[in-house]
Order: sequence, then structure tokens, then C-alpha cells
Amino acid sequence: MQAIRVRNLQKHYKERKTKNVIKAVHNISFDIQKGEIIGLLGPNGAGKTTTIKMICGLINPDGGDIQILGKDALDKRAKTNQYISAVLEGNRNLYWRLTVQENMEYFAGNRGIKRKDIQEEIEKLLKRFELIDKRNELVHSLSRGMQQKLAIAVALLAKTEIILLDEPTLGLDVEISYEVRKLIREIAEKENRTVIISSHDMPVIEDLCERVIIVNKGEIITDDRVENLLELFETEFYTVEIAKVLTHEQQEQLQKIFPHSVYEEQEQGASIQIHLTDSEQIYVLFDILKLDQTPIIRLRHEDTPFERVFLNLVQGGDEYVATV
Repeated sequence: MQAIRVRNLQKHYKERKTKNVIKAVHNISFDIQKGEIIGLLGPNGAGKTTTIKMICGLINPDGGDIQILGKDALDKRAKTNQYISAVLEGNRNLYWRLTVQENMEYFAGNRGIKRKDIQEEIEKLLKRFELIDKRNELVHSLSRGMQQKLAIAVALLAKTEIILLDEPTLGLDVEISYEVRKLIREIAEKENRTVIISSHDMPVIEDLCERVIIVNKGEIITDDRVENLLELFETEFYTVEIAKVLTHEQQEQLQKIFPHSVYEEQEQGASIQIHLTDSEQIYVLFDILKLDQTPIIRLRHEDTPFERVFLNLVQGGDEYVATV
């Protein structure tokens, strides 16, 4: 069954000064099946956040259709909103002048759940997110990480069939970040709930999501499984550590031939991160280093990171074209 069905979604804005029309979202269409964990990605200004807010009913589209679990979300918004919980822009779905406990009871009450019927679930989530000792503290006095944990706990409390998480691991330490990932995976697999994740943390996307929808300039540029995209962009990715910094001429040659390489000077020497579509290109790099007899300290082959896949798709650079 389809959890979300979006067809030809559009949203336009007018700039205040110039009155020019900006196409924030232009004819976006996609389907999300029940129980899927989907990554909805895009650079700032790509239309991703606008799309998320239209799905949640926070803003109205200028055109197109949205269905939530088979129901028209534009015609029956109050009904379909009962199926969605969201953590938008970190911790902004919390009341800072209420305590941790009061926030959870308040948002449960907004969904028609009586206080006495939700206490057991509140206890479980407070323990799971290590917030028991903070239950009576005002939200504005909590650390950024604790506020983020509470925002996620509030979203999970209603046990909705669709959960939308915007930057779910933002501000969390490594241990809690892994715990949140584990919990997200469990609710999708064991409870057949649909999870949509928007994040700039590419390891989180690669770890959790089966499929990603990438939006840029208001349009979908790809909708595919993560494993397929990694295979499509499989390259020879290297980190090269060198004993001294590159000359100006060497840096120019590096940028000209490998425009997406990353060159960083260090206290002793420098490092070059480079990805190749053809393994023979490594000898071109060696020729650049030979211009000043630059010694190589270490040459390390890396796995292709999903972050590189994302950048290639968004930037549409020369190496992306060559790969395709």
C-alpha cells in the first residue's frame, strides 16, 4: 500500500523586491510505500523543505495532488494529518516554557490521547532517550542534544503510521545518534511504519535509507535505491598524503585536470582527495607530483562515500557525465 502519493506538486513564490516568480517546487511526483525508510535530500534552496511542509499541511501547494494512505490530503487535511508525526528543523515542535513531561502530555493531548492513557508510553520513551532525570526541567534549559531527543520522542509518542524527521541526529553525540538510528530502523521493520528522513548527514542516509529522492532547483533529479546509486558512481577514490605542499603550478594543474579534487595543506606536507573514473588517471596525478619531485608518503584507496554520490548528482559535474 502507498503511504504517500505525490503528483505534479507545485509551489511558486514572488520575490519581495523584484516581484520575480521563483519556482520553489515544479511538477514533483513520487510514491512512498508503507514501511519504507526514504531519504529526501537536496541542497539549501532546492525545494526539499517546501515539499516536506506541503506534505505535512503547513503550506498549501499551488498545484498538484497529495494522497496520504489513499486519502486526498488537500481535501481532507484534518483527517490525513492524524497519520503523520514530524520533527521539523530540529527542535521547533516543542514549547520551551513547558517541562519535558508537560511537552509530551500536551502533544499527546493534541491528538486526543488522555493523559492517563499515555503515561506508560511516556515512561518508555523517557528511559529510551535517557531523559528521565530531566522530566521536570523546562525545555529552554536543556542542551541542544537533549532538546533534539525530546523532539523525536514527541514525534514517536503518537505512534502515527508516517514519521517525518528533519535532521534527526543533529546535535546528538555518537552514542545517542546510533541509538536513534536503531530505533528508526526498528519502527519501520517491526511496526511497518513509514519514515521519511531529511538530513545532511550522509552516513545516516546511507545507513538507514533503502531509497533516496534527491531534489534540486525545485525538481527531482533522481529517485533510486541507495545501492544502485553507489554502484552507478563507483569510482577509484583515493587519499594521497604528500611530504610537501604543491607549487602554484602544480595546484593549477590539479584543479584543471581534477576539478573536484580536494587539496589541503597541513603542518607537514599536504593531502589530496581525488576520485577517478578510470584507474589509469592515477598516473596523471603522479605526473603532476613529478613537476616538483613531490614525495608521496601514503596512498590510500577509499570506498566511494554516499556524500560524493550526492554531490555528483546535484552538481552534475564533468565526472558525473563521464560516469553515466
